[in-house]
Amino acid sequence: MGSPRTKNVTEFVLFSLFQSRELQHVCFVVFSLFHVFTLLGNLMVIITISASKALHAPMYFFLSHLSFADMCYPSATIPKMIADTFVERKTISFNGCITQLFSSHFFGGTEIFLLIAMAYDRYVAIFRPLHYTAIMDRQKCGLMAGASWVAGFLHSILQTLLTVQLPFCGPNEIDNFFCDVHPLLKLACEDTSVVGLIVVANSGMISLVSFIILIASYVVILLNMRSWSSEGRRKALSTCGSHITTVFLVLVPPMFMYIRPSTTLAVDKLVILFNIVMPPLLNPLIYTLRNNEVKNAMRKVFRIKGSVEEK
Repeated sequence: MGSPRTKNVTEFVLFSLFQSRELQHVCFVVFSLFHVFTLLGNLMVIITISASKALHAPMYFFLSHLSFADMCYPSATIPKMIADTFVERKTISFNGCITQLFSSHFFGGTEIFLLIAMAYDRYVAIFRPLHYTAIMDRQKCGLMAGASWVAGFLHSILQTLLTVQLPFCGPNEIDNFFCDVHPLLKLACEDTSVVGLIVVANSGMISLVSFIILIASYVVILLNMRSWSSEGRRKALSTCGSHITTVFLVLVPPMFMYIRPSTTLAVDKLVILFNIVMPPLLNPLIYTLRNNEVKNAMRKVFRIKGSVEEK
């Protein structure tokens, strides 16, 4: 037998969502369509914001970053899951597994921090309207977006370094459709209780604290709208409503997944699948259907006719 730090595992075996071959083929069709729509929807948002002269407000700057993260986040895991529906034995190399772990947490974490930046932008726009352009200038917006990506990287690299240094001696079957922290900790050949606590402190607390900050900020905004005109309330509610919907979609699943000891539950695969697929797919709809400026700009950029009379 080797030393307790030996890594004998060079690849991992992934589990599919369903054992039935027929259901796996259904998954191929459904998730292929979802992924294509996700990429196209977010790409349309990015192109619209980049090409439109009317969408230069900080909110749209952050939205373009969010859309890019939403393209990358599912791309870290979904293409592999789609390809695996055609093979009996679904394997991934050790390095590929670690890369998948890093990428999913990097883009998922960045998405959360971008939502905080967007909430701050709305807070300043509503409570400091006269100083808004001075406070949210281009340099500050760039720094906030850059800080979101750096924070996502630091969050992910910590998860990755904690996992990659663990010894994996076998078995090598991951009870999930992609490489995530909790299933990997179960396969390590040493006590992972300390690492599990760090994961809770890292992923779990980031999700929880971000959720509390975001919901609290929007509650403050909504409470202070009572004295506004009905038109002002309608516009603010439309924007804040979109953001609050995204906050719940993005943050509730990771809170369920990571604010607990390092255990895996039967429902985990469906919860994390929802988190990977649905927010990136729905965000383009959420931020366009409730925003006339984006819809009008998208019609002009892509020459989509809003009515028979529109040229």
